Parts: sequence; C-alpha cells; structure tokens
Amino acid sequence: MKNFYLLIIFSLALFGCEKQSGLVSAEKEILLKNYRPESIYKIPRSKITKAKFPAIDIHSHAYARSLKEIDQWVNTMNKVGIERTVILTKKTGAEFDSLINVYGKYPDKFELWCGFDLSNFDDENSVQNAIKELERCAKAGAKGVGEISDKGKGLNYSDDPNKRIHLDDPRLKSLFDKCAELNLPVNVHVADPIWMYLKMDSTNDGMMNAVEWRLDNAPDIRSHAEMIRTLERVVSNHPKTIFIACHFANLSYDLNTLGILLDRYDNLYADIAARYAETAPIPRFVSEFYNKYQDKIVYGTDMGFDEEMYHVTFRILESSDEHFYEINQFNYHWALNGLALNDKILKKVYRENAVKILNSVK
Repeated sequence: MKNFYLLIIFSLALFGCEKQSGLVSAEKEILLKNYRPESIYKIPRSKITKAKFPAIDIHSHAYARSLKEIDQWVNTMNKVGIERTVILTKKTGAEFDSLINVYGKYPDKFELWCGFDLSNFDDENSVQNAIKELERCAKAGAKGVGEISDKGKGLNYSDDPNKRIHLDDPRLKSLFDKCAELNLPVNVHVADPIWMYLKMDSTNDGMMNAVEWRLDNAPDIRSHAEMIRTLERVVSNHPKTIFIACHFANLSYDLNTLGILLDRYDNLYADIAARYAETAPIPRFVSEFYNKYQDKIVYGTDMGFDEEMYHVTFRILESSDEHFYEINQFNYHWALNGLALNDKILKKVYRENAVKILNSVK
C-alpha cells in the first residue's frame, strides 16, 4: 500500500512538471485531422508497381475528361498491368454520348456503362421513356448500367421521403428486366460504410473519414440494415439480371452477411473498389473471405487513375506486409495489412471473374 501511494505522489509530481513545461497542453492540441502516425516496426516493406496478373478494373469513373488525360491514363494502365477499365458513367442522353465519343479512342481499354433516365419519373410515360433510353444507350455502346446508388435517400437523393425512388421501387422492375434482356450487368451501390451511420463521438473508430460522409444526422432515410434488405429484394426479384454490389455491398464490417447473399444468389457479385482501407485492418478474416468467395469477387478501384493508387491496391492484395499506413489515400488513421492472396485467387479477382460478367454482354 505504501508503494501504491508513493506511485500516486510520483505520478502527480510528474504530471505537474509536464503541465508546467507545456507538454500536456501540446498533447491536447493535437487534432484528429492532423494525426499522421508513422510505423516504428522494422519489418519487410513491399513496393508492388504492377499487378501480378493482368487485371480488369471493373469500377472506375470518367476521371479523365480530355484526350490528353485519357492518353495518360492508358499509359498508366499499361505500366501497372490494367488490361481494361470499366467506366461507370451513371449518364444517359447527350452526356453519355459525349463520354462514348471521348473514350472511344481506346475501345479495347475502356468499357462504358450508362445510367437510368429517371427524369420526370412521375409522368405516366416515364418508365417506357427510361426503357427506350436504356435501349438507345446500349446501341450507342453501353455495356452495362451503373453505378446505381442508393444510400438511403433514394436514387434521386430526394429530401422528400414520399418522392424517393429506391432500388426496389416497383417502377424500376421493367428497367432491371430490360437489363437482363439486353445482357447488361448492373453495378449497384447500397448504403455506405457503417461508420457513417454511427454517432460521431469517441467510440467511432472510423470518424476521421465518416464525419465527412456522415449519415447519422440525415432524417428519414432507410437504415444501413434496411438498405441491405433492399439489395436482397432487388437481386431476388430479378434472377436473370447480373448485379455487382460495389464496395463489398458496404458490408466490410460484416462480411458474413455479404457471404450469405453471395451464397444465396448466383446472379450477385461484389466488387472491392474503394474499400481496401476498410478490410485491410483484419487481414486473416478477410483473406479467408476471399478464399471462400473467390468466384464472386471482382477487382475495382474507384479512386482516380494515379499510378501510386494502383500500387497501394496491389500491395494490399498481394503482399504480406503488416502495420502500414495510407492515410492520404484513404483518410483513415488505422494501420493496414497485406492479404497475401494466392495466385489462384488473384487470377480470379483481378480478371477471370470480371471476364465472366463482361462476356454476358453480346
């Protein structure tokens, strides 16, 4: 007991010295947004500049807007081993046509997908008009549809709950059926990472990123769990339509639930785009998930076309590196780890599964 009291006295004295020297106040002034930890571990570090096998990036967007930028993108793709990139334009009409024209310089390198025309969707002819536009886009060169996004406020992001168009809206049934008829796979974005729905307090370990995209304070939206149920209803109701739930269906925190869906529906796949930081902290569990669902997971990026960005994705998928940071890339403060996927899985994730999906387009 005497030693215990001595310890308390010593601690208080030390605290007083630190307070006087300004050390305590300096620590309190460190903001989360400025937190940039550096690993102290002297362990192997990998630099993987090219995918181990040819890769198809099934989730990207029209980041390059000029022919010069597209040329640069293609050069980078060739350098890092990206065979082809799917551009999820989300566009219809003249906007889609303009992107087809710009990216048409490299028909073997880029594949463009269109969106759904949801304009004037309350009109009695809106569904038929949307179907006609979908058919027109397919003739113009669209090879799929996406990214169709519903984070809980509908595809049209309406502030009025009564006017929202959710993925399971009955009016969209004919559109999804038409996608099956035209052999157009559909990339769907449901919900967002779970951290965005949690309280923005000291218990939220993803708050550094979550606070920017927060949904916890969004009124009258479907919950994360309800959006996953929405996804299942749509996939179940359209068994002939191929769906890609992008970003691991935003179930990085609960891959078991995603696994149940992948087991249950042959027409459902999952892309890994922009969810590397959400899965790399738990490498053993995630590696087992890749192993079990190696036929249903596809490579994607969704993070621009910077060369270093590709390197980071390769490092996470291929290396066995431990405890490294990529805060500037992902904006999370936690340490990441490589998944060390074997060659069989890498071949499927990088290319073979995507080929199965893309070859559905005749």
